[in-house]
Amino acid sequence: MGEVDTVRTVEVNPTDHEPRATDTCVAVVADVLSVEAMIDWATLPQCGAVVTFTGVVREYSTDGAGRAADGVVSIDYQAYESVARVRLFEIADAARDRFPGIGRIALLHRVGSVPLGAASVLVCVSSGHRVDAFLAAQFCIDVLKACVPVWKLEQRAGISDWVETGMQIEGVERAASHWLPATYGRCS
Repeated sequence: MGEVDTVRTVEVNPTDHEPRATDTCVAVVADVLSVEAMIDWATLPQCGAVVTFTGVVREYSTDGAGRAADGVVSIDYQAYESVARVRLFEIADAARDRFPGIGRIALLHRVGSVPLGAASVLVCVSSGHRVDAFLAAQFCIDVLKACVPVWKLEQRAGISDWVETGMQIEGVERAASHWLPATYGRCS
């Protein structure tokens, strides 16, 4: 991954998952996501709350009509990686605009084959108080799902199916402008 030109944003080194600077950490990587490492990184003396969301591969999915499809053994994630990283930074900036008490934000997404039960996406937010941390984490995952170009190819015994989200990928500003904690994230 390339270097970032701003002082307050960083990327994770894909070989060691160690943040290299201050308060925003984004990555699109094939490596296993370490929740513990991101919690350690996000924990600051002035922050009394660290909230994480970890999306994991589950054994079933539902199609656009709500029909269940069982037997998922893994998901192959593909991304438009350069755009995905830019969008992740934009999401972190939008979260900071809405929730100014945020200390650190980590937004990480895996690519490649991710087995059943393994983490595919990680959001970690620290803040002075729990309400901002919870809301910012929900905001980040909801907007990430709406605007980061990542596609899923579900693997079942001998069958591969692309997941149809029914959503058009939109820009961060548009997705953020529609976000309310009571309305987002219910169908994904």
